[in-house]
This record gives sequence, C-alpha cells and structure tokens, in this order.
Amino acid sequence: MIENCCAFTGHRPHKFPWKYDEADSRCIALKAALTGQIIELTKAGITDYYSGGADGTDCWAATAVLQLRAKNPMLKLHLILPHEGQESLWSNSAQERYHFILKQADSVQYISRDYYNGCMLDRNHRLVAAAGLLLAVYNGEPRGGTAATLRYARARSRKIIVLNPESLKISY
Repeated sequence: MIENCCAFTGHRPHKFPWKYDEADSRCIALKAALTGQIIELTKAGITDYYSGGADGTDCWAATAVLQLRAKNPMLKLHLILPHEGQESLWSNSAQERYHFILKQADSVQYISRDYYNGCMLDRNHRLVAAAGLLLAVYNGEPRGGTAATLRYARARSRKIIVLNPESLKISY
C-alpha cells in the first residue's frame, strides 16, 4: 500500500554550498531537518521509506531511517538502486556509509546489474511508483535529477514535501 510509503529524492553533495564538508553547520542543520521530517511522517503513519542510495540526500535520509528504526522496529528501509557498484567512485567515507546502509536495509532492489544510460532515471521512476509521498531536498534548480523526479511525481499525483537545503523551509 503506497499510502504509508515515502520515497526520498535530493541533491548530491556537490550541489550544496558546503559541497562534501559534512561538518559544516549548514549540512548538520539540513540532516537534522531531514530527520525531523521523517519523525513527523512516521507519527503520521508512514512506515516504509525508499531510498535510491545516491551520495548525499539519499544516503543521509537512509541513515536517519536506520537510526530511527533502532527505536521503532515498525520502520522499514527499502533501497531501489540504479546498478551494482554505483558507489565505486565515491570517497572512502561515502562508500563506508553506503555499505553500512546496504547491509542494514530491509530490502535491496537493483534496476540493472550494470550501468546504462538512463538507469538513474529508471531508478527515480521506480522510487516514485513505490510511494504515495515524495520527500525532496531541493534547491529550486530547474534542471537535474531531483527536478525531473519532482516533475514525474507531480505528473503521477504524488504528495510532495520539499525541504529547501539552505533556508530549511518546508513547502508542499
């Protein structure tokens, strides 16, 4: 039942003003705001969360779900990944986080064994199909994967919550 499911979308680290510096106070505040949104959604009855596993927003949201699941075993984390080895060019710390998430997830599904042009888009479409709600960390850029996923979700009449990564304001 997709009504109690939420998928995540959002930018990779290079799109944020702080880039890959997760010790930056703005990054810490964004992660806290993201966790706060997941807590509110859980209170509203959302139990299943879907992440595409990309570096940045996807992995931060997945980590938050895993931390919350430690206190609430009703929560489930499902990964829908574009291809095997998507993390191979990431930093060591990002790869470690990714592998931790992979091991802890309740389910893992790959769009493809190997990379192909369009596998990320196909992953994003599968995420939207799996959930009645999309939680997006989105800076308003009209181009890119996050913008395309938001357009796709709107066209499929999904509920959408947008968390602005700089102002931390929420819009619906």
